[in-house]
Amino acid sequence: MAADAGVRAGGILGRILDVRPAEVAAVPWAFAYFFFLLAGYYVLRPLREEMGIRGGVETLHWSFTATFAVMLAAVPAYSALVARVPRARAIPLVYRFFLLNLVVFWALLRAGFAPEWTARAFFVWVSVYNLFVVSVFWSFMADLFTAPQAKRLFGFVAAGGSLGAIAGPAAAAVLARPLGAANLVLVSAALLEIATRCAGRLAAWARTAGEGGAEQRPADAGLGGGALAGFRETLRSPYLLAIAAHQLLFSLGATFLYFQLARVVAASIPDSARRTALFAAVDLAVNVGALATQALATGRIVAGLGLGAALGVVPVLSAAGFVAVAAAPTLWVLGGFQALRRAVHFAVDRPAREVLFTVVPREAKYKAKSFIDTFVYRGADALAGWSQAALVSAGLGIAGLAVAALPIAGASLAVAGWLARRERALEKRGGDSPQVDAVTT
Repeated sequence: MAADAGVRAGGILGRILDVRPAEVAAVPWAFAYFFFLLAGYYVLRPLREEMGIRGGVETLHWSFTATFAVMLAAVPAYSALVARVPRARAIPLVYRFFLLNLVVFWALLRAGFAPEWTARAFFVWVSVYNLFVVSVFWSFMADLFTAPQAKRLFGFVAAGGSLGAIAGPAAAAVLARPLGAANLVLVSAALLEIATRCAGRLAAWARTAGEGGAEQRPADAGLGGGALAGFRETLRSPYLLAIAAHQLLFSLGATFLYFQLARVVAASIPDSARRTALFAAVDLAVNVGALATQALATGRIVAGLGLGAALGVVPVLSAAGFVAVAAAPTLWVLGGFQALRRAVHFAVDRPAREVLFTVVPREAKYKAKSFIDTFVYRGADALAGWSQAALVSAGLGIAGLAVAALPIAGASLAVAGWLARRERALEKRGGDSPQVDAVTT
């Protein structure tokens, strides 16, 4: 009976992506894991965005700086955990720590305790939470699947996250009135617990089966090393440094755009409820577009056009978008540009970037990747926030800021091309050996 079910599942999956028999049991769990993870986050996201504006657009760079400061403590703590605790235990521990945080925020919101400070803390916490839980997810995926598998499957797996990112705001819209905003935090916590259980099923699969799975990557021990290993791994590897540069440049462009959109929204829409509805509508457009692409085309784009094209599409789009904003700095142009850029990032760029980590050692998959996905990402946010504040003080408007962001897109395109060439070289050499990633070029 179980075998028949597996055959049926393989037949269904085989119609929409190139999946092999050994992968059939794992792919649906990976899809469901990312679905529930992002559904839980997107229940919280519109509230976070509104709190950011409510606290004052002119002080947003302080919120990003506070987030970066929290990362200074969080990244070494995570590295120390995975150094000592096996993967099968470390991932549930990370997620249930965040689940406990959600319960604490629920209690504070229900009690109405220090509303302004709770709101600020919530903004910073969600900014840390979303990067960490997603980084842990993709670290796990890069550990379970080989580079060829990733190129075929990661687009479909990412579609689970996009579907969850549609279901989360939809659930929030339906449940907000009968449950109240504070109780939505508990809904998010419940979804996070389901995602954790899906991760457990994947870990069980990895222990028993899977091409390139647990047979080659034992998960019954910690990774070793110290709390700062992710930082050291990145600094000594040109390949990881280039991934960090790619992340930094993407985040700089995203934050420049975010600040300008927030400024225009605050000036154009004074009503808090309408602003929240606008952010929810943008999220919905982004995730519907990303889902349609991920489920049907991402794997074929990465495998057919190549990793370089997949990594380069966002830089090219960004250059065109910043030119459009410079020519017409309106709410619709900014909102449309942000929605399109994020949709393409989630649909093509993000799954392609995760392929880059399949050819590095296991310690780098968890520690260096976490450092890049969280510390570098939020460091770029802080840098962009202060740079934007300085440029505004110097008299630049939205059009001038868009022109100032153009070199970021050009540099990102150059780094994407180098990374694609290097990934091919590492894959051919068997990049999962500890020695390969330290090779200089």
